[in-house]
Amino acid sequence: MRKSGILMHISSLPTEYGIGKMGKAAYDFVDFLVDAGVKCWQILPLSPTSYGDSPYQSFSVYAGNPYFIDFNTLKREGLLKKSDFKDVQWEDNANRVNYALIYKYCFKVLKQAYKAFKRDISKSYKEFKEKNAHWLEDYALFMSLKFANDGKAWYEWDKKLAMRDKTALEKAAKELEQEIEFFKFIQFKFFAQWKNLKKYANDKGVEIIGDMPIYVSYDSVEAWASPELFCFDKDKKPKAVAGCPPDAFSETGQLWGNPLYDWDYHKKTDYKWWFERLKFSAECYDIIRIDHFRGFESYYTIPYGNETAEEGEWKKGPGAELFKTANKQLSNLNIIAEDLGFITDDVKEMLREVGYPGMKVTQFAFGEGGKSEHLPHNYDSSNCIAYTGTHDNETLKGWVSSQSKSTLKFCMAYLNIKKKKDIPKEIIKLTWSSVAKIAVAQMQDFLGSDESGRMNTPSTLGTNWQFRTKEEDFTPKLAKKILKLNKMYNR
Repeated sequence: MRKSGILMHISSLPTEYGIGKMGKAAYDFVDFLVDAGVKCWQILPLSPTSYGDSPYQSFSVYAGNPYFIDFNTLKREGLLKKSDFKDVQWEDNANRVNYALIYKYCFKVLKQAYKAFKRDISKSYKEFKEKNAHWLEDYALFMSLKFANDGKAWYEWDKKLAMRDKTALEKAAKELEQEIEFFKFIQFKFFAQWKNLKKYANDKGVEIIGDMPIYVSYDSVEAWASPELFCFDKDKKPKAVAGCPPDAFSETGQLWGNPLYDWDYHKKTDYKWWFERLKFSAECYDIIRIDHFRGFESYYTIPYGNETAEEGEWKKGPGAELFKTANKQLSNLNIIAEDLGFITDDVKEMLREVGYPGMKVTQFAFGEGGKSEHLPHNYDSSNCIAYTGTHDNETLKGWVSSQSKSTLKFCMAYLNIKKKKDIPKEIIKLTWSSVAKIAVAQMQDFLGSDESGRMNTPSTLGTNWQFRTKEEDFTPKLAKKILKLNKMYNR
């Protein structure tokens, strides 16, 4: 079945609280997708953001982002009063998320809800804690210690706590008992709201495409509590870190800085940690997009301490073995493999072995004449997902303004148009007309956003992940326009 999707993170939903939340605007957006005939809503990782505000650099691979918890829902549950959150300065620009303001006030509001909640500990809360104990216990302690240490990374804490000395941890757990319970409460409320939102979408015929980063952050509960998973020395310092070499996104490559996995250890455990993570993701999403999928075949290692990704080497990963085993053990896996960047024949073979659809990006299609694999006439099968652009790309309008004359000349000839301003809408039509099983565009491209609407510029800090929409953006006229497009191309 041919489908279409819109890529927009929860953070970009319109609210008066500085950032998108899982409240009315989220449900309204699902209704907008239904009216537009769009079957898939693609989001970015739901995890809590850390340094740089990136959802790909999180404190946990399991936890949900507290910023997305809807205050009005908590108010209806009797846990908040309007005065607890109404008169707070949540934003200084209606078009951008100010993460510093959100961080400053969000936890204060949630603490008010926790104070009201803890007087009546519910049965469902106890069940949630029991079901998620395998990650929740360590996460709540980790976050409590992080707040007690003024937000410092765990490797900057007192050495006994950083190295998880048993006596030091027991003492901290006793002293921080209320804080630990508070962070468990936050996760309980997050997943209750997410479960309800996902059910609403599914009941309306909309599937959620979630995003699973391949790597975890160095400042994460996993790196702190389970160092055996990674290539660390005896002091829990990385021997090398992750990234990718120079490519179309960045001349100096991308230095992500994430710890690298000890794949020998994972193989010895029959990839148990990965299966638990995939199973959890399959419960959260209908379709899982695995970021940097090629890293399972070979991964790029950069010496720890380097300032760019120009110096590094490729090493072999677990390959198809991990996912062949996962497919047998987890019957409900529905995966998209992000296979962009430097793709070798070995990576292509791994994708063929596991059978997952890869990705095509129309923005990448116009720089090589008619040879690019991202041009629809070169798709080798319909088993792919076609994007006008990803969260790492410019908006289509921004892309047009940044391209060379020769690229635009070929693009316009290919699209058979004479006006440069028509390129964005024609690229959307081209992507929708392809044989790809799902065609996806960023919400920014349907809104005609210029370069200021870009979600992320790789290898930069300080201006990313901030794009926001307004309530008036989601008009019946736009929904009708997208519906017409979906009907035209049988999506």
